Amino acid sequence: MTFEQASLLILLLAMLIFFSFDRIRIELVSIAGLLSGYALGLYPANQIFSGFASPVVITVIEILLIVQVLARARVFDRLAARFAAARPSDFTVIAGASSLAGFISIFMNNIGAFAITLPVALRLGTALTIPRRQLVMPLSFAALLGGLVSLIGTPANLLVSDTLAKATGAGFRFFDFAYVGLPVAIGGILLIAFRIRQLFPESDEAPAAISPGTRRIVVERRIPDVSPLIGVRLSDCPTRFGIKPHALIRGDNFVFGPLEQTVVASDDILLAEGADAVFAGLAAMQALVADAHPHGLQPDFTRVEAVVMPESTLVGSRVRSLEVFQSRGVAITALSMRAPRIEGRFLDLQLSIGDIVTLEGPRMAIAEALEESECLPLAQTVAAAPALHSWRPSALFACGVAASAAGLHPEVAFGGVVLVLALLNHLNIRQAMADLNWPIIIMLAAMIPIGQAVAMTGAAGAIAAWLSLVVPIGHPLSGIALILFLAMALTPFVNNATVAIVLTPIAFEFAKTGRHAPDAYLIAVAVGASLDFLTPFGHHNNTLAMGIGGYRFSDFLRAGWPLAVSSYGLALILLALFWL
Repeated sequence: MTFEQASLLILLLAMLIFFSFDRIRIELVSIAGLLSGYALGLYPANQIFSGFASPVVITVIEILLIVQVLARARVFDRLAARFAAARPSDFTVIAGASSLAGFISIFMNNIGAFAITLPVALRLGTALTIPRRQLVMPLSFAALLGGLVSLIGTPANLLVSDTLAKATGAGFRFFDFAYVGLPVAIGGILLIAFRIRQLFPESDEAPAAISPGTRRIVVERRIPDVSPLIGVRLSDCPTRFGIKPHALIRGDNFVFGPLEQTVVASDDILLAEGADAVFAGLAAMQALVADAHPHGLQPDFTRVEAVVMPESTLVGSRVRSLEVFQSRGVAITALSMRAPRIEGRFLDLQLSIGDIVTLEGPRMAIAEALEESECLPLAQTVAAAPALHSWRPSALFACGVAASAAGLHPEVAFGGVVLVLALLNHLNIRQAMADLNWPIIIMLAAMIPIGQAVAMTGAAGAIAAWLSLVVPIGHPLSGIALILFLAMALTPFVNNATVAIVLTPIAFEFAKTGRHAPDAYLIAVAVGASLDFLTPFGHHNNTLAMGIGGYRFSDFLRAGWPLAVSSYGLALILLALFWL
């Protein structure tokens, strides 16, 4: 093994470890890895930022711009109202909402499909009293499954197609992925819709699961003179009042000591965790009270929950530094957090992707703050942008899909859609560009030269040679089964675009070693990279679902492993049937 091959493999391994830790922002890891590759001599200076000019990155940006317009169009609001009026069964609602998310994901990125269908599903759940945990996870999984069907469903599909086009002169057609992706998506959506009610029965949570009471939150509340908590030891709070204390503040100082010896006194401030319904009950009985709103009650005063999206400017910020809310008189009264440890005071808590903030303040002020901070409201009391009552954006997007399916390059087809939307004043390109999910775009662009180096340095050929010693290469199904397994094993810990970038040259070399056509191997990479059901951090959809639905890490394992196993088996059969 040469120095370049060894250093590249070490660099890739280090980046995958940092990606999986989720402690450092993905764009920083990507840029650091990109510059490290240049320092190691893996590619020349003129190729360092070549990924930003890649048709794959350009297409992803165009799709994200179009999604912003489609999200404002709210084309599914009336459909949701009619669906709720028909009073369908819970299974019908879960399967229907999941199918909608999967269908939308065929034509746009997975996060966009999840964000568009989530408010629709939550309104249906509220009207039909369906537990939230029975709705949110199926939506996330369905959006991932829908991305398997088309060329633009996920960046992984675009990446493997781009590799095939560079090697053979022709990439995959728009719906080539559907031969495998569509049956896998349909089977997966039906399976999770059937099993989700068994995994999370209504007895586990309040019937009206869309109410905030189904999720654990962290709050900071004052102990009034009449509170039944006075004189109670902190160690007794979980059993007597259903809350978990994290800190007790007395006179602006922390009260330290064992929980068994620390007693609550009047006018103390308690930082505690528990169900929202429990805190509502304690507030009603004057056990815990919130401080008065800093700007007083106003006529349009409202309460809104919003989830911190991957592209949000709030990621990594502490509550005390959120000027976007404070300057508008909006108070953050509660947090539902992914962080396992809670230290300091409420204002010291740090936000991460998927956390849910509870906001109180003037309606329009909250709307402006959420738009500026790029958070997704979970209730329909706030609209981050005015609704767009027009059929034109959907029709234009359909034209772009049709043109791409007919053979026009996707970056050209959707570039035309963006242009027409801007000319019709449906899209403000300057504002929309500022609202893009730039960390994902930067990561994707930065990883492309590194992925190309895997092939150029011969590392892909070396890995393929090693793999050929593990599995028999005489029959292509053995190699495809291994590639599919490797993709599925990596994607729960690393985003699917990175998995595709790393494995695509390896799969191509593996096919060359076995003297097989590369198509089936590349399809296996794309499919395996999107079958991400086992962890809440492999894909941002699962991260958001964990916060919104109040799931635990183990919930993804329980719900995801049957789906992963069945999807693997079905995908392997379909690959053998249609691509070998």
